[in-house]
Amino acid sequence: MRPEISVVLACRNEEANVEAIAAAVISELQTVCESFELIFIDNQSSDRTVEIVKGMCARDPRIKLIVNTRNFGQMRSPTHGIYAASGDAVISMCSDFQDSPALLPEFVRRWRAGTQIVLGVREKEKSGALLTFFRGLSYRVQAAIGDYPIIPNATGFGIYDRRVVDSIRALNEPEPFFRGLLVETGYSIEQIPYKRPARAGGRSNNNFFSLLDFALNGLAGSSKKLLRAPLYVAFFVGLLTLVCLIGAVVAAFTGYSWQLWLFAAMLQGQFFLLFLFLGLLGVQTALVSERTRNQPLVIERERINFDQRG
Repeated sequence: MRPEISVVLACRNEEANVEAIAAAVISELQTVCESFELIFIDNQSSDRTVEIVKGMCARDPRIKLIVNTRNFGQMRSPTHGIYAASGDAVISMCSDFQDSPALLPEFVRRWRAGTQIVLGVREKEKSGALLTFFRGLSYRVQAAIGDYPIIPNATGFGIYDRRVVDSIRALNEPEPFFRGLLVETGYSIEQIPYKRPARAGGRSNNNFFSLLDFALNGLAGSSKKLLRAPLYVAFFVGLLTLVCLIGAVVAAFTGYSWQLWLFAAMLQGQFFLLFLFLGLLGVQTALVSERTRNQPLVIERERINFDQRG
């Protein structure tokens, strides 16, 4: 039978946490539902994480495990686990207790009330000044040039209706920025603020460079305006070219040296053509991306007076 709730727990080198997080998740879910599964997806751990989870699988058939052949990164591995889930709703969380299991019953209650997506939003990130600055900068840049808004401090920890998961899966994204794709679907989203707890054990797999890589991939995956940026530059360079040409004409009629104006116009004209070409190439790349993405024209919220085949 299909479970009502699937919980996907991404892990890498979490031997100190996997047993405790499984017990905590089961304890919380048993208060609100009878049918659920836990799916651990391991992203090439080098410690005893896989061995420990295999032992839990032998003792409890509700616990499942996916072991990756290599480290596929923070985008692809958790998303693969979400796609492998079979529940009517899917909860995604980390295995290190930085996503609070205490929120799971409230997630389930709000989902049952009709909300397609419920996200936990951290009230405050505990990190150094440099990381805090760059995190805030990435949110501001994404808000300015992104195709859709990203919810600040929402890491993807939350519950998603089966329709949401199927809609995102149909996009066939090779590097899925999942929390951005949640917003892109247009389904209703509720937010639950919570305080980020400390890790229960072990060390975080994230550092400044891994988080920077994640932010850049997310920005590239959620903004097509970046591909059009050379066109905007070409527009301003074209205006400068026109100004230089006018300056050359005025200088020639007023007896001043016009050669430097003409040289500047020719130089600006070359940059104009270069950025124009890059901009058109970017637009073509965006079109190719859309045509190969398997993206539907729309994502329906509901249908009325249609039969099941329609």
